[in-house]
Amino acid sequence: MNHIASIGLAVLMICIGLHSAAAQSVGSTYTSTAAKDCRQIGKPSELDGSTTRVCKGKDGLVVLIAEDDLREIVSVGRNRRAAAEEPAAKVWFAPFNSSETTIEWRAAGTKPFAIIQRWHIADNSDPDKQGRPNTKAMLVVTRLPPGPVCHVAYVDAIANTTANELARKAADDFARSFICGKDEVKIIGTRGRAVELATMR
Repeated sequence: MNHIASIGLAVLMICIGLHSAAAQSVGSTYTSTAAKDCRQIGKPSELDGSTTRVCKGKDGLVVLIAEDDLREIVSVGRNRRAAAEEPAAKVWFAPFNSSETTIEWRAAGTKPFAIIQRWHIADNSDPDKQGRPNTKAMLVVTRLPPGPVCHVAYVDAIANTTANELARKAADDFARSFICGKDEVKIIGTRGRAVELATMR
């Protein structure tokens, strides 16, 4: 093969590589974490009703949902044990809270790199007519393997009218390069009451 042909082949391979990368468009798919779609681990605690369930995710990943004392954690891993060891499994919001049962998976091609989930954070300073705290909605962006699983960004769902779009952009822009334990969770858009409650210490 002569020199010109070699250069031509190299350019062709680069173009093919760029085309393949471009073909890996980023998009969303969805899974459920509703109890009926998941596997209950053990029985609810007789003491406080705490529960743990494992739900099918994407690309061989599972979602771990653990509820204790009216607070939840959500983590992801190749199996329940791996998910339970991730940083995301050790993050508890101080106020009572719960996550919605739809998870949005952001993926490049078929490889998911982040999940987005809506959470409801109890606001004790805003009671309803029965004296129970109203909740404030927030979107949580969580990075996925390879590498640790942890929260990347919070988007206040009430303070931002385009919260879903902001969360997707945060996932696309930050999740894959986010360093768990070093980088601070990013507050995206307008900082509202839900984010204020979630970041209370």
